[in-house]
Amino acid sequence: MNNNNLVKGWEVIIGLEVHAQISTKSKLFSSSPTEFGADPNEHVSFYDAAMPGMLPVLNTYAVDQAIKTGIAINGTVNKISRFDRKNYFYPDLPSGYQITQMFFPIITGGYIDIILQDGSNKRLNIHHIHMEQDAGKSVHDMSPCYSYIDLNRAGIPLMEIVSEPDMRSSYEAVQYVKSLRNILKYIGACDCNMEKGNLRVDANISIHKPNTPFGNRAEIKNINSTKFLGDALDYEIQRQIMETEAGNKIRQETRLFDAHTGETRTMRSKEDADEYRYFPDPDLKPLILEQSRIAKIKSELPELPDAKKKRYINDYKLTDFDASILVEDKVVADYYEKAVNASKTPNESAKLIANWILGELF
Repeated sequence: MNNNNLVKGWEVIIGLEVHAQISTKSKLFSSSPTEFGADPNEHVSFYDAAMPGMLPVLNTYAVDQAIKTGIAINGTVNKISRFDRKNYFYPDLPSGYQITQMFFPIITGGYIDIILQDGSNKRLNIHHIHMEQDAGKSVHDMSPCYSYIDLNRAGIPLMEIVSEPDMRSSYEAVQYVKSLRNILKYIGACDCNMEKGNLRVDANISIHKPNTPFGNRAEIKNINSTKFLGDALDYEIQRQIMETEAGNKIRQETRLFDAHTGETRTMRSKEDADEYRYFPDPDLKPLILEQSRIAKIKSELPELPDAKKKRYINDYKLTDFDASILVEDKVVADYYEKAVNASKTPNESAKLIANWILGELF
């Protein structure tokens, strides 16, 4: 996994869009269940199927999870946000548009700190978080003649967490996703099960020589593991360098990563925002949040991984490495603290228990 700021004299520019499925029992604008593994089209309401006259009703619990996430990543919760329609035709999008937040997202700003391989810290900035509904699923392998549509995912509530293009290597991108995933799991906003598609990553990547304009970017869609993210970025970095040095122009396009071959391949040309004809959704009023609601959610946040890590280092005298491993999974951290608190001499036993968990137990 690459961790160099310059690769063969080229600077790599990476920005990520992380799609996190919000942990709710019902969809963003309907009461249909979000349970995974149901039979095709079992969890579909008239609204999800875009029947005429059906109106959206906003899931307030999903809004609370977005607020919680914004606070946890050090962002600003906007008291006024708005939903827009993103218009495009796709068979598993029966309404012909997706409801999203293009112009006035619920969260702006924020950051995540990661640790580089040399032990130093780097702050990676977040541009915004917006809420949107997921599309359905097209199934192409059930018949040689037909594609089938499953709308169970249509309307599933998502947060799209958009980073600034601050990452300069595949290593930084993977560490960013791991840290973000950890935060989401700690606060319970997303279960982050990448195998079920509950956390997906779109990676935007370009290369350029230092002190020259950025090159055209390619977007790699729907990456569903941190290992695949690192592999896809490493391949794409080398592909863009080879193409550019051969005198070819990098096309602005959307690509897919093939985990079997370890390669990316062209999916379609990359659309610009004006091609989606965004406009405010006429069926949804602006989302207006009271400060008391934001303050209540903030007061209910659990101790977050970075704060827990600092406490382990200060109170239990753990090394930075040991503390980082222990807080990486909330279940492990909770187990560790229960074991320490059960000891008759917690401060003296903390290091011994940490060694046992990280060694024998693991």
